[in-house]
Amino acid sequence: MFKWVPYAMVRIAAFFIAGILLGIYQADIVSWWQASVSLCLLVSLYLLLYFLLPVRQRGPIVGIIGLMAVFISGYVHLISFVDWNKPDHLSTYKGNIQYYTAELLGLAEEKENSYKYKIKILRVNDGFNWINKESNALLYVRKETGQPIYFYGDKLLVKGSPQLLVPPQNPHEFDFKRFLSFKNIYYQQFVKNEQLKLIANISSKDLKYFSYQARLWAADQLKSQLPNKKEQAIALALTLGVTDGIDNELQSAYASSGAMHVLAVSGLHVGIFYGIVLLLFRPLKNLSWSRWLIAAISIVVLWSFAFITGLSPSVLRAVTMFSFIALAKPFGRSTSIYNTLASSAFILLWIDPFLIMSVGFQLSYLAVLGIVTIHRPLYQWFEPDNRMLDWIWNISCVSIAAQMATFSLGLLYFHQFPVYFLFSNLFVIPGAISVLVTSIVVIGFSWLEPVAVIFGTLLKWFIQILNYGVFSIEKFPFSLINDIYINTMQCWFIMLSVGFFVIFLYSKKLSNLFVSFVFIVSFSMVQWLHFVTEVEKERFIVYDIPGRSGVEWITNGHARIFADSSLLSDVERMRFHIRPNRLYCGVSKVETYFTNKPISVFVEKGKCIGIINEPIGTWPEGLKLDYLIMGNNSFKSLAQIKNTINFDKLILDGTNSSFLANRIRKEDDELVHSVQHEGAYVEIF
Repeated sequence: MFKWVPYAMVRIAAFFIAGILLGIYQADIVSWWQASVSLCLLVSLYLLLYFLLPVRQRGPIVGIIGLMAVFISGYVHLISFVDWNKPDHLSTYKGNIQYYTAELLGLAEEKENSYKYKIKILRVNDGFNWINKESNALLYVRKETGQPIYFYGDKLLVKGSPQLLVPPQNPHEFDFKRFLSFKNIYYQQFVKNEQLKLIANISSKDLKYFSYQARLWAADQLKSQLPNKKEQAIALALTLGVTDGIDNELQSAYASSGAMHVLAVSGLHVGIFYGIVLLLFRPLKNLSWSRWLIAAISIVVLWSFAFITGLSPSVLRAVTMFSFIALAKPFGRSTSIYNTLASSAFILLWIDPFLIMSVGFQLSYLAVLGIVTIHRPLYQWFEPDNRMLDWIWNISCVSIAAQMATFSLGLLYFHQFPVYFLFSNLFVIPGAISVLVTSIVVIGFSWLEPVAVIFGTLLKWFIQILNYGVFSIEKFPFSLINDIYINTMQCWFIMLSVGFFVIFLYSKKLSNLFVSFVFIVSFSMVQWLHFVTEVEKERFIVYDIPGRSGVEWITNGHARIFADSSLLSDVERMRFHIRPNRLYCGVSKVETYFTNKPISVFVEKGKCIGIINEPIGTWPEGLKLDYLIMGNNSFKSLAQIKNTINFDKLILDGTNSSFLANRIRKEDDELVHSVQHEGAYVEIF
């Protein structure tokens, strides 16, 4: 029979997480003051009962009061952590902003046409006075020849006003505003280099400054031994977490083969270092004092690795988790791995409660939880009779366990499933170990040129072999099942089904297997309801895409898109703005029509739709449009349009100037819809 008593930290972490989630999804359910007073009362009551009552008389009520206090503390901590709620936040300032000063919070991230900086706004200027207002923001600086690259801690004077992030403007589009709000970022600005002025370098060099310097130095050592850009990109991503050089081709190949996790420095990489330390000190494991020595060395090695990666959040998460595991080892059997994981999660969430919404945090903990829970019963199914088979079976069980625990999140967030993940991990994991260890040797012996060159050559070969295997698997038939849509409820159904299946593996009780099956049936029912209620509907959409025109008619999984060639050839914009709606609508077939002509007219289900891209003087008599989509500033006023074309609804697409679109919209806001100001136009039939 399962007992909760040994898992104290699991209970505490679970209730703390529940409180955080309440603060995220129901932030206004009670005020911060009410919650704080309730927390104080509960803590006081708990302490009173704990110290006054004898152990035998406490009963479960004392524990329940304590857990309720933990629950409310999670809520209070989340509300206190949100910058938006603070009195000196930029959101409280309602005046004009001509200039502002900002401090860089990280290194430049190179994009295709710009450099992205995470900044902290310190003060704003309305043209006369400086006002102390703070907020985190993203600053995009357009790429120019010879422009300076700013460093962590630099202080800048920025001309212009940061824009408040807006919610998604297209149906089912990724909510970038919400995503950044979980990082306490609420503003962004796009600037040219002449709008920036460096006013000071970092005044007090902290640990992060030296960590970034170490990462840049380490990156230079790897680049000096790897002239090929793709090989550089793999080495930097796998070793230092620098993903700027990962292009679409590499990303697609690694995603299709199920090896994408090796390009994000996280639990796998930290686990490799921890495993190496354990392997090197294995001969000492029977000595009484060796456990604490190994734990200390492990922690030093892990945090040194975190240091040269720039103390990135994903690495800090993994290092914290494995540090708790390393510290728990000397205590032997008196500690539970579940309590250890819960303790590390609790500490991380106390530092940053928004981590609970991080995909990396969720995947890391679920993967480790899956491995420690599922690996053993799977491994016991088969007993290999030689070392090679045992190694293959062991790696396979680890891969299956991690995949069982995380694939539901992969479907929810990434809408895809790598079919050959089991096969790819047999060489991707050894390949990742080889690349990672060799990269560290290259960095460590960079001062000794002959050694660095030898291991640099080995590193190049390892990366080439790894890439060859990954690209080969990508070419396998049906290597990737993509365009999968599930909602959050279905994700929970999958996780619960897997959970009860794992319980069945331990308990051997058919009732648990039956419950697992019930959740699978529930998943299927939700999928069927979605198909009946959403996929079978007809939809007419004019998307809001800056500088582009995109019109789509969707019927029973069949989409017809009418767009200009610049949009249709822009893979990233199609993926970000249009693909999410197609996934939701179950689109499996797409027909493409170009609208680069001055006038395009088409009929769908009795609705006549016209797209105008240039000014016209005459219009065919008797031709009436149900929808007129105007682009490229073709007309200057609503009256001019009415005098030329007969229509029922005017939609202004993203190719018009914002000023003109707003002016025409204001002439008759019921007749006119501007996607730039009101979001995508969607009509469901």
